[in-house]
Amino acid sequence: MAAADRAAIAAGTPGVELMERAGAAVADAIAQRFEVQPVVVLCGPGNNGGDGYVVARLLKRQGWPVEVRALGEPATADAAAMAGRWDGPVAPLDGRLAENVGEGLVVDALFGAGLARPLDGVAAQAAAAVAGAPERVVAIDTPSGVPGDTGQPAGPAFCAGLTVTFHARKPAHVLEPGRDLCGEVVVADIGLGPTPSSTVENGPELWLPRFPWPRSASHKHSRGRLIVVSGDAWSTGAARLSARAGLRIGAGVVTLYANPEALAPNAAHLEAVMLRPFETDLELEQAADQADAAIIGPAAGVGETTLLNVLALARTGAALVIDADAITVFRDDPEELFSVLDRDDVLTPHPGEFDRLFPGVLKAAPERLTAARRAAEKAGAVVLLKGADTVVAAPDGRAAVNVNGSPWLATAGSGDVLAGFIGGLVSQGMESFEAACAAAWIHAEAAESHGPGLISEDLPGLAPGVLRRLYDER
Repeated sequence: MAAADRAAIAAGTPGVELMERAGAAVADAIAQRFEVQPVVVLCGPGNNGGDGYVVARLLKRQGWPVEVRALGEPATADAAAMAGRWDGPVAPLDGRLAENVGEGLVVDALFGAGLARPLDGVAAQAAAAVAGAPERVVAIDTPSGVPGDTGQPAGPAFCAGLTVTFHARKPAHVLEPGRDLCGEVVVADIGLGPTPSSTVENGPELWLPRFPWPRSASHKHSRGRLIVVSGDAWSTGAARLSARAGLRIGAGVVTLYANPEALAPNAAHLEAVMLRPFETDLELEQAADQADAAIIGPAAGVGETTLLNVLALARTGAALVIDADAITVFRDDPEELFSVLDRDDVLTPHPGEFDRLFPGVLKAAPERLTAARRAAEKAGAVVLLKGADTVVAAPDGRAAVNVNGSPWLATAGSGDVLAGFIGGLVSQGMESFEAACAAAWIHAEAAESHGPGLISEDLPGLAPGVLRRLYDER
C-alpha cells in the first residue's frame, strides 16, 4: 500500500488529493449505513488522522453534528493541510470519550495499518471506552492497534463494526483476530494504479475461468479418476465422506480402496462410489497407477500401514491429497514425507497437524500467511492451513486467504469433505493451488447455505447448488 501511494504521488497525484478521496469514501460509507446522528471523530497525528479531518468536514457539510478530538497536533504536511480545512473546534482526546458513546458514532482515525506498537495512554483508554459498542465504531483503514500486516494486536485495540480501507484489503482484514475486530470491511477505490501481489483474497475470480466443467464430449473417465483410501473396519466413515465429496464436485470415477475387513462396512453405504480391496502397499501402488488423484488420511490410522501407503501412492503418477492421519504419521520424520512430494500434491493440516509437520513455523511466523508460505516452500507442495481464515499457499510463493469461512463447518468430518472436494477437482485436471482454493471456497459456501444444524454428511449434497450458481456466473 505504501508503494502504491508513492507511485500515485510520483505520477502526479498530490497526497492531499488521495486523502480527500479516502475521507470522502469513509463519509459516503457512513452516510449509506447510518441515520444522521452525532459523530465524534478521533484524529491521530499522522495521515490516518488527516483522513479523519476530511470525514469530519464532509459529514458536517451534510448536516451531521460532528466533534473532533485530536491526539496531538498533525505531524505530516498532508494531515496539517486537512486539519486546516476543518472549520470546527478541535478538542484534545481525553478520558471523557465514554460519555459520547451512547449518543452516536465514533470514527477511529487515530492510527492506520502501519502502526507497529501497542496503543497506550489516552488512545488505549479510548479503545476500552468503546469496546462494548463496536456497532457504533467506524475505523479508517484498520481499527487502531491492529497492525495491517499481521492482524494481531500487541496490546489494546479498537473493535469496529465497519472498517473502510483503500485500494485493497490488508492481511489484518482477512486474518484472525484482525478480521473479527474490523467488522464489515469496505474497500474503496481512491484511484491508485494496479499493484501486483502474490497474496490474494480467495474467490471465484481467482479460479472460475479455469474450473473443470464437463463438455459435450466428456465421459466418466475423461472427468477424472479419483481413489480414496479407507480406514479399518471401525473407521470407514471419514473416507466415504471424502469419496462422496469427490464425486459430487465432478470426478467421473471415484473408487474407495479398503482392506478386506473394511469391505463390508463400506459396501453397506456405497452406491455410485466403487469399492476395491487391497492388502499391501504394493497392491495399492498398482491400483493407483492409473488414477489421476488420490486421497489418503481421513481416519486412516496413525501407524506404519498408513506411512507405507502414502509412500506407495507417491510412487505413482497420481496427485496426492494428504490429510489428517497421513500427516500425523510423519511427525517424527517430516523430511521423509517432503522427499516424496511433488508440486501438485496438497497437504491439508489443521494447526495442530501443521505443527507436527512444521514444528515451530507457525509460532515463529508473524501471521498465518507467512507460516503457510514457508511450509509450502519447505514441503515442495501446496499447503492448505485450515481455520476460520484458511490460507492456501503454493511452493512458488502464491498465497490466498479464504474470507467466506463459515462457523457451521465446526463439525466432525467437515475436513474429510474438504479433502474430497480438493481431490475431485485435482483429478479433473485443475491446477492444485487453484483446486485447493476453489474447494475451500465451495466448502464454506455450501455450509453457509445450510446454516444451523449442518453435519458433514450434508456438505456433499449441498455442493451442487453452489456449483450451479458458479456455472451460471462463468
